[in-house]
Amino acid sequence: MNTNEKNYFKVALVFVLCMVARLLPFRAPNIEPILATTMPLGKVYGRFIGFFFALFSILLYDVLTGTLGLQTFFTAGAYGIIALWSVSYFEKHEANKWGYVRFAIFGTLFFDAVTGLSVGPIFFHQSLINTFVGQVPFTALHLVGNVTLAFLLSPTIYYFMIKKKKKKKNLLHINTLNHKII
Repeated sequence: MNTNEKNYFKVALVFVLCMVARLLPFRAPNIEPILATTMPLGKVYGRFIGFFFALFSILLYDVLTGTLGLQTFFTAGAYGIIALWSVSYFEKHEANKWGYVRFAIFGTLFFDAVTGLSVGPIFFHQSLINTFVGQVPFTALHLVGNVTLAFLLSPTIYYFMIKKKKKKKNLLHINTLNHKII
């Protein structure tokens, strides 16, 4: 972040709002704001904040919902990798709605391939073909959710994170070094 100082209150606020959104009842499990939030956070605050935001979003959610297990570490690790990747991606690409949408597609496909095609066969002894067939509708819905949130939410979070407070101008400011006598 080059243009303004880091505001960790904003990071904490976005983390809490993201967690609250994920804890809403009757929400599709693969429509969530983690990726849409991780991209602008990583762009503004860098690899460390982006990585730990993504990692702790998964860990804390699974702790709060009582679903902590080995699969948690696959999903948290995958989101951590995506966070690091997004920082590198947005060093070379524009942080605008279409840039976020493009990365959301790549990130979602990576996440669903890594987690969806590994957790089922490893932990639940599913066949790879059954896992793949079951993953297709999940990934389609996941893509729709992440692309929509990347388009709508990511630019808003980015501008919220970089917004500076306006300094009050001193109306009585007199420049004593360059004064003119009338």
